[in-house]
Amino acid sequence: MGKQIFQNDWQEVVGEEFSKPYYLKLREFLKDEYANETVYPAKENIWTAFEHTAYKDVKVVILGQDPYHGPNQAHGLSFSVQPGVPHPPSLRNMLKELEEDLGCKKPKDGTLTKWSDQGVMMLNTVLTVRAGQANSHRDQGWETFTDEVIRKLSERKEPVIFVLWGKPAQKKKPLINLERHDVIEAPHPSPLSASRGFFGSRPYSKVNEMLQKRGQQPIDFCLA
Repeated sequence: MGKQIFQNDWQEVVGEEFSKPYYLKLREFLKDEYANETVYPAKENIWTAFEHTAYKDVKVVILGQDPYHGPNQAHGLSFSVQPGVPHPPSLRNMLKELEEDLGCKKPKDGTLTKWSDQGVMMLNTVLTVRAGQANSHRDQGWETFTDEVIRKLSERKEPVIFVLWGKPAQKKKPLINLERHDVIEAPHPSPLSASRGFFGSRPYSKVNEMLQKRGQQPIDFCLA
């Protein structure tokens, strides 16, 4: 078993990763980056997605790329920002679609912990970023780790709904057992692609229909 990182069942599921060479190399890289650069999210928030949604509780995965790279935004959940921070464009579009889809009023805070506490894992494929430099921690080892997370979720008997927005997220589809799990795909909610099919895709009601078909509790997506 690798280093103790998680206080829940994720430790058993992916704990071995923490002693593998790629991860030890990533750790050295991160030590250096956090010591010499401004990196988001804060060190203690890197694992928020795992802390809020235990492996056994995952019903839905919403896959993002890397964290927001502006001050005070990222806190370890894909697409989510800390309370009191203006909504970035992708999140703004997600909330607009949420209002269209389920009639949820636009919230003041764009913090999505309410979703993650109900079994929606808000997972980025890269978990850290240098301030002001999108994708600056790409190809350092995070992808190997998060691919393993997706594989382990795919191995689960209980089905998971994977929400894949945009091409990078959709590239992860081969890691998912499609006979056991459901996938919802649409263009990314970013302003560059939202009007090409993200708007009107109704992901939230689709998720809840799938959950109810399985006899599971739907997600209360409304944040306001």
